[in-house]
Amino acid sequence: MTTHAPPDTVQRRVVRTLVGAQVLGGIGLSAGIAVGALLAEDVSGSAQLAGLGGTFQVLGAALIAIPMARVMAARGRRPGLVLGYGLAAVGAVGLVAAGVLRSFPLLLVASVLFGGATTSISQSRFAAADLSQPAHRARDLSVVVWATTVGSVIGPNLAGPSAPVARALGLPELTGPFLFSLLGLLLTIALIVVRLRPDPLVEARRRSLAAGDDTGATHGSVTRGLRVAAGIPAARLGMATLALGHVVMVSVMVMTPLHMAHGDAGLEVIGFVISIHILGMFALSPLTGLAVDRFGGRAVAVLGSLVLSAATLLASASPEGESATLVAGLFLLGLGWSCTLVAGSALLTAAVPVRERPGAQGASDLLMGLMAGAGGALAGVVVDRVSFEALALAALAVAVAIGIFAALSSARPEPVAA
Repeated sequence: MTTHAPPDTVQRRVVRTLVGAQVLGGIGLSAGIAVGALLAEDVSGSAQLAGLGGTFQVLGAALIAIPMARVMAARGRRPGLVLGYGLAAVGAVGLVAAGVLRSFPLLLVASVLFGGATTSISQSRFAAADLSQPAHRARDLSVVVWATTVGSVIGPNLAGPSAPVARALGLPELTGPFLFSLLGLLLTIALIVVRLRPDPLVEARRRSLAAGDDTGATHGSVTRGLRVAAGIPAARLGMATLALGHVVMVSVMVMTPLHMAHGDAGLEVIGFVISIHILGMFALSPLTGLAVDRFGGRAVAVLGSLVLSAATLLASASPEGESATLVAGLFLLGLGWSCTLVAGSALLTAAVPVRERPGAQGASDLLMGLMAGAGGALAGVVVDRVSFEALALAALAVAVAIGIFAALSSARPEPVAA
């Protein structure tokens, strides 16, 4: 579909639609995540298996990036985002069924599908950048990232109200939040189908062809996308910044509740610290986007490296239990991640031709997901066999590597916004 509306008007409509979808999709995702481990423990009857639901969801989010990239390359952002949210809606139904049938294998399969919501939420930031002017690309991208905050805050608070709904329907109480997840996901799909017009990737491709800037077929192979990004210095830096920043954040964050619990911190305090971390991840992302537009992705990648380094140093020095040092460290961990996410996404999008974006961006999210899963798994081993301090110091080494890679990269500096 083409459009005769002014480019700025089209882009504003696209961003507004994506912001609304992020809020609804975030509610759909986080409402279920809030009780995912509890449902897994209840269905499996084992506390040791409680984390597998989340692990399979992370795996699903990574794997679903592969078909989503192909769909986006063939048909555009709208069908690709609908695919992820649609699979997540099927997963929500499967999780309710798993609770009713007491089937742990079904729960794991449904968790993989539920990960599609994470994939769509993540890919939406790239959709926001398809039609952006270069001077405002990171700003538009970061506003969509910021919108995730709203859904992430609202979703977990639906766990309480969902209990009477589940009881009224004769369902186990722990499946109640997934009913709200299903509703949120279906509303997200409806919003995208109705309002995400023109499709930003299709329209960007049309404009590129009309200008003669980018010819050839659009590609959605993540293998090809990885090769293309690896051959372009700025894209290579963007992909590395995304993956390494993500693994630093995830590896420290997932073990923080355990570190606090070992010092007898209560659930309320642990929840507060994680909420401060989430605030750091999303709340300031528009400022991060403005910084990328003004100073360039390389500079903000270096800044992200410095912030993550400070965060991991504070985490390594924090005693077990609750401490101001850990609160500050977790906030900075989220903020540093925000810097690497926005900077890396902007670098990758600006460097890769429109026809290669679906594959390269899909490869990036696949790599992020796989590294997050590996980082989370290895984090548990390090803490179990050595200490939380050792984990934080290992993450520090990765954080420093981001800055070194950015500083030494041969990527040309991006144009700076006036």
